[in-house]
This record gives sequence, C-alpha cells and structure tokens, in this order.
Amino acid sequence: MTTITPEIVEQHGLSPEEYERVLHALGREPNLVELGIFSVMWSEHCSYKSSRLHLKKLPTEAPWVICGPGENAGVIDIGDNQAAIFKMESHNHPSYIEPYQGAATGVGGILRDVFTMGARPIANANALRFGRPDHPKMKHLVQGVVAGIGGYGNCVGVPTVAGETNFHPAYDGNILVNAMTVGVADQDKIFYSAATGIGNPIVYVGSKTGRDGIHGATMASADFGEDAEAKRPTVQVGDPFTEKLLIEACLELMATDAIVAIQDMGAAGLTSSSVEMASKGGAGIRLDMNKVPCRETGMTPYEMMLSESQERMLMVLKPGKEAMAEAIFKKWELDFAVIGEVTDTGHMVLEFNGEVVCDIPLDPLADDAPLYDRPYLSKEEYAVWAGVKPLGEVPSTDHVGADLLKMISSPDLASRRWIAEQYDSQVGADTLQTSGDAGVVRVHGTGKALAITTDCTPRYVFADPYEGGKQAIAEAYRNLCAVGARPLAVTNCLNFANPQRPEIMAQIVHALDGMGDACRALDFPIVSGNVSLYNESKATGGGSAILPTPAIGGVGIINDLSKMMTMHFKQAGDAIYLVGPEFWAKPDPTRSHLGQSLWLRVVKGMEAGRTPPTDLTVERNAGEIIHELIADGLVNAVHDLSDGGLAVALAEMALAGGIGAETDLAGNPAYTAAQWWFGEDQGRYLVTVPDVAALNEALAKGTRNDETAQIGFQRIGTVGGDSVLGVTLADLRAANQRFFVEWMEG
Repeated sequence: MTTITPEIVEQHGLSPEEYERVLHALGREPNLVELGIFSVMWSEHCSYKSSRLHLKKLPTEAPWVICGPGENAGVIDIGDNQAAIFKMESHNHPSYIEPYQGAATGVGGILRDVFTMGARPIANANALRFGRPDHPKMKHLVQGVVAGIGGYGNCVGVPTVAGETNFHPAYDGNILVNAMTVGVADQDKIFYSAATGIGNPIVYVGSKTGRDGIHGATMASADFGEDAEAKRPTVQVGDPFTEKLLIEACLELMATDAIVAIQDMGAAGLTSSSVEMASKGGAGIRLDMNKVPCRETGMTPYEMMLSESQERMLMVLKPGKEAMAEAIFKKWELDFAVIGEVTDTGHMVLEFNGEVVCDIPLDPLADDAPLYDRPYLSKEEYAVWAGVKPLGEVPSTDHVGADLLKMISSPDLASRRWIAEQYDSQVGADTLQTSGDAGVVRVHGTGKALAITTDCTPRYVFADPYEGGKQAIAEAYRNLCAVGARPLAVTNCLNFANPQRPEIMAQIVHALDGMGDACRALDFPIVSGNVSLYNESKATGGGSAILPTPAIGGVGIINDLSKMMTMHFKQAGDAIYLVGPEFWAKPDPTRSHLGQSLWLRVVKGMEAGRTPPTDLTVERNAGEIIHELIADGLVNAVHDLSDGGLAVALAEMALAGGIGAETDLAGNPAYTAAQWWFGEDQGRYLVTVPDVAALNEALAKGTRNDETAQIGFQRIGTVGGDSVLGVTLADLRAANQRFFVEWMEG
C-alpha cells in the first residue's frame, strides 16, 4: 500500500489546495488508484479548470445546431435528415516528444470522437505550427508529424482535404499539432454518452490495454521542462488498421438497437470515459478490473485506469444484447469484454482480485472539478506588456515583383506540395477540392457537399488578442464563402501558454471575447472544441511561450455542388475585381494596411504595427455578396485575401490556373505600393468575371452594393499573359516550390 506523500501529490499535478479538495470529497485519504483518477480528471486537459469560466461566453446555438459543446463532437443539421459531426483536438506535447506517434494518435483520437457519435468520417483536416526551419530539431519534427498524419489517415481510409502549416520561432520548443475530423450521420442515428439503466452491462471493445500513454493527460497539462525527452513513455502508440476495424464494427452495431451509450477512451482512457458516461447519466458505475483486456502482464488497476492505449471504446448496452454485440466485434477481430455495470450508487467502484480498490463519489470528480478565475491583464495593460512597436512612417517598396518572389518562396507561403503528397486526399472518391480556400467533400450519394477549413493568424492574436480572435473566425468564414459554401459552425483548438501568467490569461480571455463577437455577428456558432494550455518550454534551445493560437475549424454546406467555386484563373480575358470595403476611394487612417503583415516580417524583417481590424458588418456583407455572385454565375474564380495581401492572392490564382495577370503595377495612388499590394486588410476577395456587362447590369440593380453594404468593386486587371506583377509564372513557380524540396533533400 503506497503512502500518499506531498511529493506523490505533486507528481500527480495536483496543488496542495486541490489535494485538500480531494480529501474533502472523499472524507478520507485516497489510495494511489483514487489519487491517479482525481489527478487526470482534474487536469487542465480534462477539466478545463482555467478556461471553463470564459468558454461559457461563446455562442453555441443556432436553428441548425443539433448538439453543441459537451459531447464527443458537435452536430449540425445539413438537411435531408443528415447531420455533420465534427471536432478539432490537439496532440501538441506528444508530437514534440515522439512526432510520428504523437501526430498519428492525434488523428486516431479525433476520428474516434466523431464515429463514437454514429458518424462515418468523411474528411480530415489539420493545423500545424512549427518553429524555425533552421532549428536543429525542426526538420525531424516536421517529417515525423506529416508522416504520422498521413500514415494514420491514409490507412484508415479517410481523406485529408484541408490544413495549414506555419513556421515561427515561438514554436521552437513546443510545436502544435491540431487534428480535425468531419463525419456524416443520419439524424435519427446519433449516439450520445450518458450511461443510463441500472444494471445495464458496461462493455469494453477494441484493442487491449497496455502501459503506453499513462499520464498523457497530466503531461498535456504542464509545460516542458528540461526532461521532455524522458516523457516518451507517456506517448500513445497507434494502429490505424485496428481503428478501421473499430469504425466498421461500431457502425455495424450502431445499426442495431443495442447501444444505450458510447464513449471513446481518449485522454485519461478508461478513467475519463467511465466517469463521463456515469456522471452525464446521473448514475454510478462498477468495474471489475480483472476483466479488462490487457496486453501486458501484471498490470495494476492504476495502470489500467490511466493508460491511454489507442483504439478502445466503452459502451453501455441493453441487457441481453451482449452476445449479438460480441459476435460483431469478434467478426472484426477485436476484443470484447463485459467489464462492469451501471449502478444507482453515484459512485465509481473498482474491484480487483476480489477487493474494492477504488470508491469515489462521481459528483465531485466530474462536476466539482476546480474552476479558476485566474487574474488577467486588461486590453490596455496587455498592450503595454506585449510592447508591439508602432509602425511609424509607412514603409514602401520600389520592387513589388522582387518582394513577391521573396514572399512566395518563404517558409510561410512556399508550396505545401511536399506535405500534401503524403496525404491521401482522394480515398473514398468524394473529394472535390483540396487546394483552394477550403477543402470540399461530396456528401456521399447526394448533390451537396461540405466545405472544411482551418484558420488562425497567431501574430495577429499576439499583437491584439481581441482583434486576432475576431479575425480567426472571420477568415474561416471567408474561406468557406470563397468556395461557395454557406458557413454553418465552428470547432476550435485553443492553444495557449501558461494560464497562471496574467499576460497569457489575457490572451485567452480577450481572444475568446473576439471570437464570440465574430461568431454572433456572422451567425457562425461554436459547437465543439478543445483547450490546450501550458504550451511553452524550458527545454534547451526552446523558446518560452508559443504565440496565442486559437485555431479555428470551420464547416459549411454547398447545397448544389455544381455551384462549388474554385480559385484558379480560368481563361484569358476575364476581368479581375477586388471585392471588399471601399477604402480604396480615399486613404483611411483607421485601417492598418501593413501592421503585422507577412510582407513586413519577410521583406523588412520586423513584426510591428497594429493587427488589421476586422469589421464584422463588412465580413458578413462581403460574404453574402460573394454568395450571390457565385449563385448567379457572374464569377468563375474566387479567392480570399489573407497572408501577403493582394499580390500573393493574385500569384496564387495565377499559379493554380497556369495563366498570368495583367495589372497596373502602379496600383492605387492613394497608397504606397507596399500598402496596396501587400497590405492585409480584412473582408476582401479577388474574383474573375467572364462577362463584365452582366456584372455591371447586376450591380446597377443596387442589390449588391447599396450604401449599407459598404462593399465595393474595383477592377484591378485582366487574366492573361505569363507573368504576375512583372514576374514570370515560371520564376514564381520555381521560387514557390523551392523551400520544401531544398530543406527536405538538403
């Protein structure tokens, strides 16, 4: 019998005050099993104890939302009695320690969150942040993470259709790996996790339990010290082929009426799945640990409960359905074991070798987890702390073409082909688009499609968390609109550093405020998500805190997939228009044209100025106008403006279509060349128009550019030729593809 000492409590990540709460909840000292269960359930990763207070402020409802946050994934109505089920989660700390398995099991875990609810996964996406390419570990980390994502997703047979990969020194010591899955289910076949029915059998299915991943949730709730490498045993090991079998077996059983509740064994494994099921159902739970399938000898109840071995699920079945369910899982060569039952005690009771080894009341374990209102800086105090230098005199350039070449070849904008080619984007034969503003996947057997995007601009969030939070939502909204989708809902992965630092807590609070305001203004609710804190490193060579990175996963519907829009130039002679707020008519000092821009960082070597403000009225109106233009067939290419502004958007459309653009290099006389071509003002799109007369006729009717819309059209050029801004397409393409080829082969 292990004596619980202050050192053991500290090793389990509990503060002295939290341990006092454990003593109060139990009315006695815990044993080691009970302490381990409290430690993972009250970890930041499982309890959201630093963020729960502020997450409640986010909008989560809309007429099309079927299930918001609180379940394994969010659920939205996509018509025809069908639902899209989706979520995004982090696997940051494991991926830094063991990049292949860390990333692979991140994909496996998010897939399980989605098919647990009855959905067949139809698409994966990701959002990756790495440190400096010349950091000694970074090439190894990038190679491992990309291989892990591809290795798992490809083997399971779910296409990876969207994602983003960014580099910044702030991620040197703590990379971010955020994985997203979208699935489709019938609305009358959605499964939830609340355990009900006293006496109903509790069933374990999937892989056997091993010692991998023990304390994974606790590790994900602390920053990296000097011993990061020693934490390798806390990284789970995945088997995508078993996951594929598990998907098929679960969906087959879900077609029957056997399941009462079902829960993925994710972070904290058997502990979190059993606690969450019982507490949501207002019931108790009894488990016989001798019946848990184990792949290693001599495993203790402590190890079984805290293991995060992959490809495992927990179910509550209707009585009498055990044999039928077992036959299905045995057919798919998976473990199946009845390991306990639902009780009316309100306690989690674990038995091992005929003895009770754990008896914990569930209410304090689940509902009374610590909740902290941590101190945070005001917006004004934060601005002083962040010390972002003002832009001062507006910088400019006499070398637009040379600057474009430099930017398009930088790690930030270089072709991601090396990455994309490792992901199977076509498996399932329903993928319609992967290289535009959003991935698009047909809803199988229908004429509609789902659009999927991941977005965030961390440098904006660091400089101004509120505006950066708004912008992350707005860019996801824009990317969905650009492919012709109606934006429906958001999932997120909130990656921040140590919340016990008031400046970091300020980033969290103000970014959430900005996100919430944007979601309300755009009718774009948040239905699921994940919080990943303590993303910082004290390890040698690492930075300190990451940039605040509230990664956004957006999902939209295209009801008629023949109306899907792409971004590549189609034919010479099409007119190119800039659509967005009409600030080009006269200089507007309230706008931040170059502040925090990628041009400033890549070309001038500085990060300065204010984050470009996001006008949510403009965003909504511009998005609606783009929808009308697409629906009426007035445009044949659309691309939103983001990193690198107008020049980079033009280059990307030209490279995608293999046709150049003829533009006036002088740009707009109201602005410097750098402002006009590389400014990152929000709410803007580039469109190509095959019939200008038809567009003018439509605009003359006043439906698209009335005074309240604040949206204007400015013709900036014509599709044609073999260059963009004086640089040939051949030179642009060579520059764009150089970085990854030279880095990975060098």
